[in-house]
Formats: sequence, structure tokens, C-alpha cells
Amino acid sequence: MSKRRDLRSRLCASSRLLAVVCALSANSAALAHNTASFYFAAHEDDWQLFMTPNAARDVQAPATKVIFVYMTAGDAGAGKERVAREHPYYLARENGARLSTTFIADGDATPSAPFDTRAIVAGHTLTRWVYRNTVSYFLRLPDGNMQGTGYPDTGWQSLRRLHEEAIASIAAVDDSAVYTGWPDLAATLRELIVRESDEAATIWINIADIDGAENDGDHSDHLQTAQAALDATATLPCINRTLYVDYRAAGLSENLSASERELKAGTFAAVSVGLTAFGHPSNWDPQHRALLGRQYFRKIPATGACSGNAERRN
Repeated sequence: MSKRRDLRSRLCASSRLLAVVCALSANSAALAHNTASFYFAAHEDDWQLFMTPNAARDVQAPATKVIFVYMTAGDAGAGKERVAREHPYYLARENGARLSTTFIADGDATPSAPFDTRAIVAGHTLTRWVYRNTVSYFLRLPDGNMQGTGYPDTGWQSLRRLHEEAIASIAAVDDSAVYTGWPDLAATLRELIVRESDEAATIWINIADIDGAENDGDHSDHLQTAQAALDATATLPCINRTLYVDYRAAGLSENLSASERELKAGTFAAVSVGLTAFGHPSNWDPQHRALLGRQYFRKIPATGACSGNAERRN
């Protein structure tokens, strides 16, 4: 390490304020990355279970900026209530998401300084968390239940019911934002994609496959999250898409190598640690572990190119 780099490292570690400044500087540098890869997750353990090792490879690629978008709070109907625990379930799930991100982003390197803030996107307030070359957004919308019916304690709100116009709006469980109709939600995602992709030459969105023949039996929130991302990018010809098999993959043949399985298992184990650290039960159970040796997906290439943000905003 050069003397200049060594000095910078010691300065960044010398105080919390400088650590934040260094994190912001690193994020600014990330905007020059050639590829922006978006992972749309309905819940805080989805990309770890269904989209890894692809997600891990993207995070560990020097020229790639990775943006994780978590649509629901994954609260299982509890909303923001603690339910006799120190932390609400949705914050425990977010803690697991953050730990899994740092696990794959760090590798064997010294941990970096995260940067946590609020962002205004299309007039909505979102929690935005930056770590190395990753950016995470937490929309905190109510968990919709398996069939999209919602839960009584969160007013029967769900992505599916919003999409089908059974409800006129949907509110984040922490009251941070309200989305008036499906087009409002899709427009927010579009602005987020445009903003975070910046001038990247290549853009990918990673979502659940909405084709029932490919991905039958999936969670309603997974499918609605994928549809929202597709609607948000419908007029952008430069978007490449990777579509994943979710729960159904557990019944398919294992197709990961030993090293890929180890990486996926470690990433998902970090999710479980995040849950237990906040006083909630681990999800390291046979049902979830059945997915650790598998990843199934198909790719749909972009139909054209975007020349920059000016074109994307039109």
C-alpha cells in the first residue's frame, strides 16, 4: 500500500464523521461503474435465496454497482409493532439484509463504513443504505401474505390489492410514504432506476419470473414486485432482465458447484444471524435450506440502448 493510501485509510478510520465522508466519496466513485444491476426483492431474504450466487458475483465485480430494492417490510402482518420483542420484526429482517450484503461485499477485506439516510424519490421518502458498491432501498410496504390478501393488522393492504385496484393506496408500515395507486408506485421505481443507474452503459434488473409455467406456486409479493419493476421499465429499451425461479427451485435438481453453494449458504446464514441479533427466530430451517444448492433463471436481453439519463427521463 502506498503512503497516500495508508494515510487515507487512517484518516477515514479516525472518526465517525470522516468515515461517513469516505463512504460518500466511495459512493460517488461507484457512479462511474460500467454496469448497474438492480435486484428487486419482495422480502429481505429473497435475493439471497433465489438470486445468489448471481447477486454475490455482481457485488464482487469491480465495475458493477448493485442496487437492492426491498419492496415490502416482510413484517408477516405485524406492521411496526414489536410484538413483545425489543425490535419490530421488519427491522430485524432489514438487519439480516444488511448483514448479508456486508458479508458478500467485504469478502476478506476490512469492513467499510456504511452510510444510512433518507432519500426523496418521486416525492416519496425512502430509507437508503450505502455500503461499498451497493445501495439498498427499503420501501417498507405491508407484507401481502402468500395469496396477496394482506393481513388484518395492516388494513388488508398488499401489492396485489393495489395492482388490482381493490385498494386506492398503500402506506409504508412506518408511515414514511403513501403510494396513490399502482402507477404512482411504478413511477417511483422508474425514477429510482434512472437515478441510480446514472450513466451506466449496461443495466440489469433481476426479478422473479412472472411466467406461471416457469415459476408456478410463487408468493404474491414476489410476482407483484416483479410486475412493478417491469412496468417501471416498460419504455426503457436498454434494460436487460434476469428472471428467477423462486420456491419451485427447491424441487429441482441441485445445480450449483460446491464453492457456489458455500457462498450462498454463507450469505443466507448472515440473514439468519441478523434476525436472531434483533431477538427474532432464525429462518435457518429445512424449508429455506432446500434452496441453497439451487439457482434457476433465464435472461432476456435489452432491445436497444440508452444514451444517458436525458433519454431515460423522457
